[in-house]
Amino acid sequence: MTPKQTIEAGKAILGIEFGSTRIKAVLIDENNKPIAQGSHEWENQLVDGLWTYSTEAIWYGLQDCYAELRKDVLKQYDCEIESLAAIGFSAMMHGYMAFNEKQDILVPFRTWRNTNTGKAAAKLSELFNYNIPLRWSISHLYEAILDNEEHVGDIKYLTTLAGYVHWQVTGQFVLGVGDASGMIPVDPKTKTYDATMVKKFDELIAPKGFSWKLLDILPKSLNAGENAGFLTPDGAKKLDVSGHLKAGIPVCPPEGDAGTGMVATNAVKQRTGNVSAGTSSFSMIVLEKELSKPYEMIDMVTTPDGSLVAMVHCNNCTSDINAWVGLFKEYQQLLGIPVDMNELYGKLFNRALEGDTDCGGLMAYNYVSGEPVTGLSEGRPMFIRSANDKFNLANFMRAHLYGAIGVLKIGNDILFKQENIKVDRITGHGGYFKTAGVGQRMLAAALNSPISVMETAGEGGAWGIALLAGFMVNNAQKLSLADYLETVVFAGNKGVSIAPTAEDVAGFERYIENYKRCLPVEQCAVDNKK
Repeated sequence: MTPKQTIEAGKAILGIEFGSTRIKAVLIDENNKPIAQGSHEWENQLVDGLWTYSTEAIWYGLQDCYAELRKDVLKQYDCEIESLAAIGFSAMMHGYMAFNEKQDILVPFRTWRNTNTGKAAAKLSELFNYNIPLRWSISHLYEAILDNEEHVGDIKYLTTLAGYVHWQVTGQFVLGVGDASGMIPVDPKTKTYDATMVKKFDELIAPKGFSWKLLDILPKSLNAGENAGFLTPDGAKKLDVSGHLKAGIPVCPPEGDAGTGMVATNAVKQRTGNVSAGTSSFSMIVLEKELSKPYEMIDMVTTPDGSLVAMVHCNNCTSDINAWVGLFKEYQQLLGIPVDMNELYGKLFNRALEGDTDCGGLMAYNYVSGEPVTGLSEGRPMFIRSANDKFNLANFMRAHLYGAIGVLKIGNDILFKQENIKVDRITGHGGYFKTAGVGQRMLAAALNSPISVMETAGEGGAWGIALLAGFMVNNAQKLSLADYLETVVFAGNKGVSIAPTAEDVAGFERYIENYKRCLPVEQCAVDNKK
């Protein structure tokens, strides 16, 4: 069928992902190819010292994103979206959305970016003998308990952003297992919340006398492919304010952006991995077995079908590079030269390839916000050089490209150098890789591993959640998720791979040693620069 026929027959599939700076919708056909898209730009707000998005911003953003998709469909195919084969919702993982009996939010949504949960995360990590990151929902919940926040006793529902949107448009209080594993650890054998840890947490908070126990307030965990409900009439109105979209469309389990990134890069099979590098960055390595011990820098989550994953999550990635490129844009405008941002990024990124492999001694910290992996509770973007360093544009850009993935390297060195994890394939996606071959080469040097980038990786997590929705309704052969992706979606497409050179690897090693030595300078900036 043509795209128009697919849409008119109600055979298209919709994926929507709430990223940290953009909400994106992708419509795919029966061959899993994108045929239309829409987006909405948004920004988090710092309210009372915590990063948040209001519920009004969530719903306005969703509706505007869908309206843009609808416009794209009308423009390209001159037809309306009346029905769909399936829908999927995804969002940035973790954080804290707590609701009362009436489904009113009790405190503003606390996003993954907040680092105020240090006491709780440390206590829970010790209690569970398992690394519990600052941004996980259980850390936020326990921190609220430790801080004696009044709302905790009124909690009836606790979920993530993806879970919240899904719940409100389907009436089903559920979560995909990958996103669930960022609330409290999931047992890979049962593919639901770890019973031992749930019991320990309930015993820990028992003296508080709350009316709820943990499992009372958490969403039900679902595996990829399971039915997670249908779009209700009210949900259809919440999504499409024009009123054309009909109720009754099946909706797949809501997932986090880490899970959709794995799907979009064909990295859910053991011994595969992916790196998502945009506003924040994270790597996901699908393990064959558990690590030898817990590591504070490594988060243990799961794929959307429940396999164990070692995740290195970094709060910062490309924001500081974007700020510097913005400065070059201003300079170009000052000279009266028209600015094409794609050309500007391309020229600056490619210039970095001409720099010294160790950046000539230049050093960049991209810490717009705190960075738990390196122990920084707050961030100060910073560029450092000494008088004898080789200060030129190529080294300057290379230092910032290295700095954007410096924390990622520090975390992954534990996996590859200490745990001797083996991988067959690592795939990159996100804005860091948009200029062909540049970010790919830098990451290959950082991880000392070949990095693949697929043409489709630019579609990102919205495409990934659309694929998961398709897996739920189009998997007639009952394939595993890994086999479905390998044989149905990607059909042997491995992408374009770049292998590291010995010179680049050695240069990045010298850079990262300087980077680690200079971390006290970054801490000093946090302590003294307000």
